[in-house]
Amino acid sequence: MAVDALRMARGRSQLEPGCIAHSDRGSEYTSTQFRTEITRLGMRASTGRTGSCYDNAAAESFWAVLKAEIGARTWPDRTAARAAVFSFIETFYNRHRLRKHPSWGYLTPHQTRLRHTLAA
Repeated sequence: MAVDALRMARGRSQLEPGCIAHSDRGSEYTSTQFRTEITRLGMRASTGRTGSCYDNAAAESFWAVLKAEIGARTWPDRTAARAAVFSFIETFYNRHRLRKHPSWGYLTPHQTRLRHTLAA
């Protein structure tokens, strides 16, 4: 799933060559398959320090929102779980959930990305 997410981010976001894929030290992110895909996509890997939540503050914030919004449920299978997470991210989080902070302009992540792309 981590490799699929990396490919999707690269394909949909028009990431700049050499951009950084930052993660924690989870086994899915330190796997040979994940590291090989980062290299194949022309990205650079960055891994947070062990025991430092500050290295992953943005990611940890996202996971907290995901867990709070979706809640702790049991899905009938992995396909249903993936579909629920995908739906949350693509239809709600990126397109409807406002970043409730003045420095982000109270925009959705999608609007923030568009603003950044147009400014570049």
